[in-house]
Amino acid sequence: MATTCGGVAVIDFWANGFGMRIRIALEEKGVAYQYKEEDLNNPQRSRLVLEMNPVRKSVPILVHEGRPVCDSVAILEYIDEIWKDGFPLLLPKDPYERATARFWTHFIDNKFFPTQATFLKSKGEAKQEAEEELISELKQLEDVLGDKPYFGGEKFGFFDVAFIPFSSMFYGYESHGEFKLEEECPKISAWVKRCMERPSVSKILPDSVKMYELHKIWYGVE
Repeated sequence: MATTCGGVAVIDFWANGFGMRIRIALEEKGVAYQYKEEDLNNPQRSRLVLEMNPVRKSVPILVHEGRPVCDSVAILEYIDEIWKDGFPLLLPKDPYERATARFWTHFIDNKFFPTQATFLKSKGEAKQEAEEELISELKQLEDVLGDKPYFGGEKFGFFDVAFIPFSSMFYGYESHGEFKLEEECPKISAWVKRCMERPSVSKILPDSVKMYELHKIWYGVE
């Protein structure tokens, strides 16, 4: 049987925005972990992934004391619950604010991320429509941010962790489209810069040019 080290391990691929969330969260908590790279360019999943996530055969996977936790949102909540006492909390204490953070994370995963894929893959009129939709969704998120330093308010929180990995594709949006994010969404742009000042974020987020070059291959961008 394939094994991970004792304690905490993260199985992921360097360019997986969903997995970046997990590493950022662990960095914020100050939890030591081992990182195991899974090459998603190889269609054959490793033995470790097949053992730890036999249902979906996907990453990210958090392995804690030998037990796997799958799905990035479930992992984030698990991390926040396990490392709670004496650690910074990601989810707000207020029930409404917790529900709001979960709602917008769901929006990223099920609306924004598919729009990104459509934008990168489409051509002609469909591409223009997808670009307009992408900008519209970014503006919605900017409205949620408002004048707060972070989506979590004064504190870097759950939704900040969930969304910031996708900023590594903002360069790709601008290169592929015909807009400047700082002009369309100045508050989002300022938020990204603010987040990048955090060691947990700057350490994990990959080079944006490298990210776009990979996604061009994945989505067949010419």
